This record gives sequence, structure tokens and C-alpha cells, in this order.
Amino acid sequence: MVADELDYVVAVDTHRDEHVLAVVVAPVGVVVARLAVAANVRCYAQALRFADSYASGKRVWAVEGAGHYGAALARFLSGRSETVLEAGRSPRGERRLQGKDDGLDAVRAARAALGHELASPRAGQRREALRLLLVARRSAVDVRRETLVQLRSVIVTAPDRLREELRKLPVQRLLDRCSRLRRSKTATPDELALRLVLRTLARRIEAATVEASELEREILTHVRALAPQLLDEPGVGPIVAAQLLVAWSHRGRVRSEAAFARLAGVAPVPASSGQTTRHRLSRGGDRQLNRALHTVILHRRQHDPATKQYIARRVAEGKSRRDATRMLKRYLARHLYRLLQNQEPLLA
Repeated sequence: MVADELDYVVAVDTHRDEHVLAVVVAPVGVVVARLAVAANVRCYAQALRFADSYASGKRVWAVEGAGHYGAALARFLSGRSETVLEAGRSPRGERRLQGKDDGLDAVRAARAALGHELASPRAGQRREALRLLLVARRSAVDVRRETLVQLRSVIVTAPDRLREELRKLPVQRLLDRCSRLRRSKTATPDELALRLVLRTLARRIEAATVEASELEREILTHVRALAPQLLDEPGVGPIVAAQLLVAWSHRGRVRSEAAFARLAGVAPVPASSGQTTRHRLSRGGDRQLNRALHTVILHRRQHDPATKQYIARRVAEGKSRRDATRMLKRYLARHLYRLLQNQEPLLA
């Protein structure tokens, strides 16, 4: 539905324990009713009755955090044939200038829906599985990276002999060596503590590595079931493909390739001043999706002949490598969106 076809937007600002609803008249943007309900199934039914009372015509629901605090409400509404859109947080500058409370957030979500800015919530059991697996895998990778930094930092303060031995080792041999460190009867208290810390950190890294590998195998299984053609694209591995699938979700969630570029944070935004005419990329949208596209471009800049030729041609035309990379990201978003849109429907 577009704004001209709507009578009402029911916007919801969601929280862990309570949701705040606001009914906005579509043609004029006037708030006609507000309600706060608890975040449970009984009160979701109360919210639906509230909408029937104050928004009895053609309506959509704009639910903030439809993938988190609002997920249960979005499922409840979709199961009752209600049209649900996913609302993001309002811009920080707008909140700072116009104030912030739950009612205002709900109204902003409604007006964003009237401005055609919202997508439908993600759908599909495998896509939800991918989202959860990506969250867990990202946590495991972060733990591994942060703990490795801690391990190297501790090594710097180790006794000279042990420090010189450990600093020369590659990562895997370093972890093997540290995980086998034992207590020594002749060691001082600080040396005993050092050995214990090194062994603990090394084993934590090994456990996080095993956990991440297990999650990646599961992610690969779901990607192959949903969109195996993504893995044929240069630079697109299982993690990048999974992030693309989670962001795109299904046909109809993102209305166009331009909207997908905006979601990915690669839509060109005018940044001209005076006699300088240029564009930059949008800094909004899904930053994990933006990171996935950036990963693909980094790979292609090093290994893909067509990408190297494109950058060389743009540089010869007077563009910088940075500008050429921006344009590549926009083209990549268009290509991947069309690839996802044109795939054969598979088991969700």
C-alpha cells in the first residue's frame, strides 16, 4: 500500500516489557489515539482491538524493532492478516532537536511509513536461523579476537626467556604452547599467575575458534539451501551470503534495488559545496550488510581482473580510487539485489 491508499498507520514503539501505540491518520498525519500495552499475547489482542476501534479503515502497522522487542507482536499481527512494516530508530539529530519519548517515537515511525521508507519484516524459518547463527558466530569471532589481543599483551610482561620463546611463534603454535603451560614448583607467585592466565586465554581462544567453525558450517548449510548461486559470485563466501539473505529476506521486503542500496548504506548522497561537485555514500542503513559488501569489494580489488580494470579506467578518467570503490559498492548492491530477486523460490 502507498500513503494515498491508506486511511491509518498504527505505529508501535517497542520495549522489553511495554509497547506504545499511536494511530495516525494517513492523509494528514494527525495522531488520533495512543495506548500503552504490556508485551504479552493477551495485550497484543488488546492492541488489535484498539486498532479496530480507532483505525477501522485500510491500515498498516509500523513496528519499531520488528526483529527484536517487536518480533512477537509482528508475528501475532501477521498471523491475523495485518500488514506489518519494520520501523527503525529515528535519526539522532531529530531526537535531539524535537525531543524523545515513547509516544513521539511511535509517531515518527508512523510518519516514516507514510513517507514510503519502511520495509516489511524479515520472514522465513531458515532466514531467522541464519540471523541467529550470525549473531552467535559474530560473538565467537569477537571473543577470539579480543582474547588474542589480551594474550599478546600478557606475553609482553612475561619473563625474558618465556617472552622471547612465545613472541616468535605463529598463532596456532602459540596457542598450543600456552595451552600446555603447567605450574612449576620453583616459580614465583607472579610467574604462576602468568602461566595460569596464558593457559586460560589460549584455551578460551581455541574454544571460540571451534565454536565459530561449527557455526560457519551450519551457516553454509542454510545458504546452500536458500541461494547457492550467491556462492558463485567472486568474494562472496558463506558469511557474506548469509548477511545478504538476512537483510534481503524475501521478495517484497525491499521494494527496489535503490531501496536495497539505501538499506546497505551505499546509496549516493550529494556532498557538493561551491565549485566542488561530488557524492558520498549514505552512512545509514544496515551496517552489517554494508560491511558484507565492503568485504566483497576488498576481495575483488585484489583478485578480480574485471574489478581491477574498472578501477584503473575510473582513475584514468580523473576519479580517485576511493571514488571508484564507492561506485563499485553501488553497482555491487544492484547486481546482488537482482540476483536475489530473480532466484527460483526455495524452501524458506
